[in-house]
Amino acid sequence: MSDPAASLLAMSDSLSLSQARRIALAAQGFADRRPTGTPGRAHLRRVVGRTGVIQMDSVNVLQRAHYLPLFSRLGAYPTTLLDNAAYRRPRELFEYWGHAASLLPVTLQPLLRWRMARARDDAWGGMRRIATERPDFVRWVRDEVAEKGPVTAAEVEQDARRPKTDWGWNWSEAKHALEYLFWCGEISAATRDGAFARRYDLTERVLPKAVLDTPTPSDADAYRELMRISAAALGVAADVELRDYFRLPVEGARRAVAELVEEGTLRPVTVAGWRRRAYLYADAKLPRKINAATLVSPFDPLIWERDRTERLFDFFYRIEIYVPAHLRVHGYYVLPFLLGDGLVARVDLKADRRAGVLRVPGAWLEPGRPVADVAPALARALGDLAAWLELGEIAPPEAGDLAPALAAALRRSGGTV
Repeated sequence: MSDPAASLLAMSDSLSLSQARRIALAAQGFADRRPTGTPGRAHLRRVVGRTGVIQMDSVNVLQRAHYLPLFSRLGAYPTTLLDNAAYRRPRELFEYWGHAASLLPVTLQPLLRWRMARARDDAWGGMRRIATERPDFVRWVRDEVAEKGPVTAAEVEQDARRPKTDWGWNWSEAKHALEYLFWCGEISAATRDGAFARRYDLTERVLPKAVLDTPTPSDADAYRELMRISAAALGVAADVELRDYFRLPVEGARRAVAELVEEGTLRPVTVAGWRRRAYLYADAKLPRKINAATLVSPFDPLIWERDRTERLFDFFYRIEIYVPAHLRVHGYYVLPFLLGDGLVARVDLKADRRAGVLRVPGAWLEPGRPVADVAPALARALGDLAAWLELGEIAPPEAGDLAPALAAALRRSGGTV
């Protein structure tokens, strides 16, 4: 029997906001059934197949950013599942500049060689400077990696016996050279050490041979395929959001959109309330209902593009990590709470690992959301998060208009100190 929702989606050139939300959430994997047992490699592949890329970030006030998108979609899972896929053979993921610093399927490496080839023009200033002014030193660093890899920047710095010279980022010249070679694709992250520092090795010793032997596509073909992956991951989006997913060049992205429309992979549509023209992915799904109840990382691809987040969910969100404490509105590390198909609340969270406590500096309810539904659901989600992080207790919320109701819900669940 045909699915009426799918048939409607195939015929319509306009979408309601509710339809666009459900399409976007399904595209990101929030409509998928969670595993009943311990998630395994097949579940990880499903999530990465949905998102296409997982952003990394060094902030660890709660949990490293790259671990959280899987938790949001799968629930509690062993983080070694992601570590093994990225840093052990058979390696399925690799580190590179995707959206930002990212974990990506190794099969995408050929599609990003255009970026590697443009390192001298596109890499950050310190990297470009070292490549231009000290090419002999860059070659020496590469030889060090070839001889001694996998190595950290600190180990190369020690061999170079050079003082740190860039206190803005606290990067030495050796670090600049390593990151330039990383951008070029000549070296890769073989693993990470306990301090989350990359251990670099030659790419030929890191990536599977089948990937290295894959012919390099033309820039146009690479842009088109990356835009297709973006469209599949977003479901429905404006062109700027499709381009931003892998940070593609403007002209190349525009041509890719036009080609994907011409071949029928993308379809121009209107979304109620959107001023921008939207593009619907041809294989996008429109579920009748989204039953999610989960916290979403500040670095989750669902909310990367903040304008789209506001248009889809009527949810204004800005990360405040880099905002001075006295100017923050909601807190340092604030996670939106997804309930059903809406972002209904936000919580500032901190893992106090020494005390074994999940601290909640603040909790806020979005306007018009029913506190009687949100508070118990959020309390359960915090309980799941605390258990996954191996934190024995949840502290009462300290601030925010949702704090009293959430504290009561946590007390009922036995979660607060």
